[in-house]
Amino acid sequence: MRFTGKIAVVTGAGSGIGEAVAMRLAQEGAHTVLVGRTLSKLETVAGKIGELSATTYAADVTSEQEVRQLAGFLREKFGNIDILVNNAGGSKHNKLLEISVAEWEEVQAANLRSVFLVSRELSELMHGGNNRSIINIASISGIKPGKMIAHYSAAKAGVINLTRAFAHELSPYGIRVNSISPGFIETPLTEEGLKNKKFAESIARHTALKRVGQPQEVAGVVAFLASEDASYITGADIVVDGGWLIQ
Repeated sequence: MRFTGKIAVVTGAGSGIGEAVAMRLAQEGAHTVLVGRTLSKLETVAGKIGELSATTYAADVTSEQEVRQLAGFLREKFGNIDILVNNAGGSKHNKLLEISVAEWEEVQAANLRSVFLVSRELSELMHGGNNRSIINIASISGIKPGKMIAHYSAAKAGVINLTRAFAHELSPYGIRVNSISPGFIETPLTEEGLKNKKFAESIARHTALKRVGQPQEVAGVVAFLASEDASYITGADIVVDGGWLIQ
């Protein structure tokens, strides 16, 4: 129960990694605020956690206005927050030379602008606390660009460097900022691809541990980075990829 009495905010909490993170933090005592675009998904996750340990809030975290409204809600309801996990994001597949400006901007907004907006607005609610922490979910695609996802790779590379910039600027306020770069994780966004036997075998073949990852394995690293065990870690990017990058 490392997070008893703490308030944790998780964006993109309606499924996959976000759901696993929200549940893990709640299991360790945090009151978890689930943020996402689709309220019904958030309510399903909240139902699994329990009403006393979860609050839902529907918002588009690419919108400056809606993020500011989220900050106002949190300020009024809780006063301050202790943990922020920027997990919202998404990708599209396209050849680099065929990506439209609109598609480029959509992917950048979902993955990079959202992290900027939420961190900028909500970090003010974290000043002066004890071991307060922001954790951004990046990707190994931000380290080694993936095929057909140049816009996503560029955005996630931006998340890793934005993490370092926030770590530097927020350190005087006692806020640690780190990122996690997951590899191929089994989520609702990847389950369709994994139904293809050849694709699933290819993922396993190119991963040192010979399997895909589970959302709970990312959530465990989030819990570590948010805890006192990581009190001297800031500006770091932790790779959770089963050894994909070393193959």
